[in-house]
Amino acid sequence: MTAFIPAYDTEAPSCLEACRKIVAMHKRYKMPGTFFIVGKTLEASPDEYRRLLDDPLFEIASHSYSHKLLRDHPVGGPGASLEEMKEEIIRGKEIVERFFPDRRCLGMRTPYGFPTGLSGAPEILRTLSESGHQYVSSALWGEQFSMPAPLRQVSNYAADGFPDLLEFPGHGWHENVLKSDKARLLLLFPPQFPDALPPAAIKTSEEEFRYNNKPFIDRAVREDLTFVSLVWHPWSLLRFDPAMEMLDRTFRYVQEENLRSITYEQLLHEA
Repeated sequence: MTAFIPAYDTEAPSCLEACRKIVAMHKRYKMPGTFFIVGKTLEASPDEYRRLLDDPLFEIASHSYSHKLLRDHPVGGPGASLEEMKEEIIRGKEIVERFFPDRRCLGMRTPYGFPTGLSGAPEILRTLSESGHQYVSSALWGEQFSMPAPLRQVSNYAADGFPDLLEFPGHGWHENVLKSDKARLLLLFPPQFPDALPPAAIKTSEEEFRYNNKPFIDRAVREDLTFVSLVWHPWSLLRFDPAMEMLDRTFRYVQEENLRSITYEQLLHEA
C-alpha cells in the first residue's frame, strides 16, 4: 500500500508561526510528519520548536545548518566550499540532536535539491555517511532542473561507494514555486504530468490541491508505488493559506482514500 509522507522544509523565522498551525492540523488528523529544520532556525527558537515537535507523531531531521547549497545549482547559485559543506551537514545534525536529545537525527533534506540527488558528489556523500546520516532527501527536481519532480522511489548511492546511504526523493512541485509566475520557466516539454499544470500561477488552496497534491497522490496509488511525498515550506504555506485549508483538504483526502501515513524515519525502517 502506498504511504503518504507529509514533510516540511523548515528554514525561515516565519516558519515558527506556520508550524503552530501545521502541528494543530496534524494533531487533528493524527497524521505523522517529518520536519526538516535548518540549524540556525532551530537555534533561534529551540524551546518553542521542542514544545511543538517533541511528539511521537513527528520526526525531526536536518535541513542543513544555514541553508547553504551543497553543490552548484542553476536556480539557487554556487555551492558551498568543502569546509562549508561539512559544517552544513555535520553541524545541522548536531543542532537537531542537541535540542532533541532523546532523538537521533537520521536524515537530511538538502537545500533546493537536485535532479539526480547527490550522485557524483562523493565528498558530500562521505560526509553524510561518516556523520551518521542514514538517508538523504536530495532528488527534488525533474530532468534538466525542471518542475514538477517525478515520482522516483527509494534508491541508494552504491554506484558512488555508499550502498548504506539511502535517497528518499521528494515529488511534485516545490509548492512555493507553483505559486509563482516563474513556474512556467521550469517546465519540461513535453510535460510528464499534464494534469499538474495550472493555466497560471495558482491563487487558491483548492487549486494547489487540484494541480499538485491530488495528481501525484493519485498516480502513486495507481502505480502502487511505495510512497509519495510533496515538497512543502511552512513559511510559504502560511503566507498563501493562513487557515491551512490545503493541508486540511489533503489530509482528509489521504484518509478518505485509505492511504497510510508515515514519516521518512518509518520509511527508513521499512526500506
